[in-house]
Amino acid sequence: MTTRRIVLTRSAAVMGAASTGLLLPHLARAQSDKVRVGFMLPYTGTFAQLGVAIENGFRMALNEQGGKLGGREIEFFKVDDESNPAKGIENATRLVQRDKVDVLIGTVHSGVQMGIHKVARDTGVLNLIPNAGVHIATRAQCAPNVFRTSFTNSQPTLALGKAMVANGHKKAVWITWNYAAGDEAFEGFEQSYTAAGGTIVKKLGLPFPNVEFQALLTEIASLKPDAVACFFAGGGAAKFMSDFAAAGLNKSIQLYGSGFLTEGVLEAAGPAANGVLTTMHYGDSLNTPRDKQFRLEYAKAFRLQPDVYAVQGYDTGLLLIKGANAVKGDLNNKKALYAAMEGATIDSPRGKWTMSKAHNPIQDIYMRKVENKENKVIGVAQKAVADSGAGCRMG
Repeated sequence: MTTRRIVLTRSAAVMGAASTGLLLPHLARAQSDKVRVGFMLPYTGTFAQLGVAIENGFRMALNEQGGKLGGREIEFFKVDDESNPAKGIENATRLVQRDKVDVLIGTVHSGVQMGIHKVARDTGVLNLIPNAGVHIATRAQCAPNVFRTSFTNSQPTLALGKAMVANGHKKAVWITWNYAAGDEAFEGFEQSYTAAGGTIVKKLGLPFPNVEFQALLTEIASLKPDAVACFFAGGGAAKFMSDFAAAGLNKSIQLYGSGFLTEGVLEAAGPAANGVLTTMHYGDSLNTPRDKQFRLEYAKAFRLQPDVYAVQGYDTGLLLIKGANAVKGDLNNKKALYAAMEGATIDSPRGKWTMSKAHNPIQDIYMRKVENKENKVIGVAQKAVADSGAGCRMG
């Protein structure tokens, strides 16, 4: 069994310089008996459920290996990142400098991820990103020691445009919050929709996290598009779907979105979500033998149904296992470790995927339809979708 040590977020700070953004020393680790794995995830607040699902999935993958990495025992460390970007560098530094983790797993929030990213680039610690989709981490600031197992913000929408046009929806309005994730999701939509022959009638936005949608919904009604495409997540997504339906727009205008529109909010949205179409790299009804087995084992272990976040955590574990086994547990053999991870094919519940040269998944994106409070997979929107990796130059 693995040894577990909980490191509290609010314990005494060690590296005061970390929060000032000073450069950190590039670390050379002496191999100990145990692999030291640090979780920097949200365990309180809005994203707490996501952090728990990611950790559950990761631990499940390692438990399938007898709780070891490359034959070595594991010691776990945890920090609650609180989804607070202001604490990103400080908390990541705590795990790397004080707890001397060999690998840092994190995180969900893209703003916090940028703090982790700075520490990973400055110290050379292996960082596996199980969710945050911020583009720059695997584009202009890509790094040999940083790997993402989830998506970029534009990946789901890169598969959206062609499917919309194929469904006869050739005039669309785009709507999102005015923030980085919304802008990056729009990049994928604009590229795919216009390439397929669609016309974006208007791009609408409102400040994050404003959920006063009525004026924009009135404008959408006056524009009479074939469809609306959007990027929203969390409580704001549930309210947007509810307001869209309450305005009667769902009767004449098809609503599409990046999969986060309907992920984890179907109870809150209720009947308003019925019929909404989204693109995502996972869904509730893939019905493949691999996914069925994963869902069964996850439910047994945690008494919960897995979601996309659990799958991403699980795949993070699978990727690390591939690397650790290739170097027989010697994570200091970084050249061979990274080569093994770069060349890995991950046999995931979402379907097999590979790693791009920029260290981002190349993966199938599914079309999903909300039915009976499920994101039911109705087909593959696009196979082997890859982020551009624009500006990535591996050092």
